[in-house]
Amino acid sequence: MAREVNFDGLVGPTFNHGGFALGNLASTTSSGQTSHPRQAALQGLAKMRALHDLGIPQGVFPPHFRPELSLARQLGFEGDEAGLLKQLLEADPRVLAACYSASSMWTANAATVSPSADSQDGRVHLTPANLQNQLHRSIEAPSSQRILNAVFRTERFVVHDALPASAALGDEGAANHTRFCRDYGSAGLQFFVFGQAATEPWREKPTRFPARQTKEACEALVRLHRLPAERVFLAQQNPAVIDAGVFHNDVIAVGDRDVLFFHERAFLEPNTVSELRERFEALTGAPLQVVEVKDEELDVDACVATYLFNSQLVAGPDGASLLVCPAEVEAHEKARLLVEGLVADPESPIASVRYHDVRESMHGGGGPACLRLRVVLSAEELADVAPGTLFTPALHERLEAWVKRHHRERLPPADLADPALVEESRVALDALTQLLGLGSIYPFQIDAGRS
Repeated sequence: MAREVNFDGLVGPTFNHGGFALGNLASTTSSGQTSHPRQAALQGLAKMRALHDLGIPQGVFPPHFRPELSLARQLGFEGDEAGLLKQLLEADPRVLAACYSASSMWTANAATVSPSADSQDGRVHLTPANLQNQLHRSIEAPSSQRILNAVFRTERFVVHDALPASAALGDEGAANHTRFCRDYGSAGLQFFVFGQAATEPWREKPTRFPARQTKEACEALVRLHRLPAERVFLAQQNPAVIDAGVFHNDVIAVGDRDVLFFHERAFLEPNTVSELRERFEALTGAPLQVVEVKDEELDVDACVATYLFNSQLVAGPDGASLLVCPAEVEAHEKARLLVEGLVADPESPIASVRYHDVRESMHGGGGPACLRLRVVLSAEELADVAPGTLFTPALHERLEAWVKRHHRERLPPADLADPALVEESRVALDALTQLLGLGSIYPFQIDAGRS
């Protein structure tokens, strides 16, 4: 039987608030604030453990090594490691923060995934996102690819190269991709949402913030993942909501199996959802259940402030849909009452809700859904995943101890120039790869010839 595994990103020891993500209001608002790496990592682990204890399969991805000083050298900065850090702090602290970006923790942007049930060659396809739109994220694809290859390491999986780093092929991963199906092992309808079409200039586009996902990137992913036309549906995100801070589709809509939970302003074309329902029923013979939130119930600004739609929608222990919301939803009276009303409604497909404190992640601009990459796997495919990355209570205890040993309690922006932080990061990640049984995945390990 196929199951959906949520691979969450571990928060690394250099977690900081760089505030680079234009269009991500939470990120830019937190720019330059002191971060709390230990707390951020423990909050993420607590969410993983809670979902695991409900019977929802969990996996973990290691963080990327930071600082990525090759970025600074490509931009003309010179010197040894310590000198380079000092120079960046004095001359361009924004580049220093970009080199230290912690955004790989939001693994919804790590890749787009198509399960074997949908692909013509019967294999699981994974394509790392190029994330070319934002400087601090454009450095992630090579590390993401190494991690994916280490975790999904047999012929059952195809890990593609990232798409070329071009504005015409902007790809932000699973944050703009949802798969609908009757059950995880049956054929599904893959829903790709784009913000603009580079080769169709007549289309509407946002004017305040960038549209990060292109139609052309979605079309390329369809070809790479060998998806038949009847199993694909493309739609454009509403440019107006991008300009309101909805930088990815998963900030305004979330889906799982045969349920779509979305805001009425999510998509540009008014018939998007009706067409999606028709396509789903034609493919599966079953109805797509939709839960629409009207603007008068909760406006877009409140959606962005609470990250209601950046909640995880998962199959709960009884198979019914469970909504995993950030604590900000519970704290916002209107959002909380809306969710409670959905759960109480006997006709609603959303049967229950849980709230989780991932406040440090939220300050950086990512809620529960940003923290995980969903991968549907058959029993045979699951057996081929690197076993040390599959979440267990014993692994949880070891990871908690790793965090408490290696993560600083506080990280002010000035500390990014501390050479000791670089060595702390190396030591922490070297220990982590051994703990997870992944071998050498970081450049400093590969250069040293470690096994």
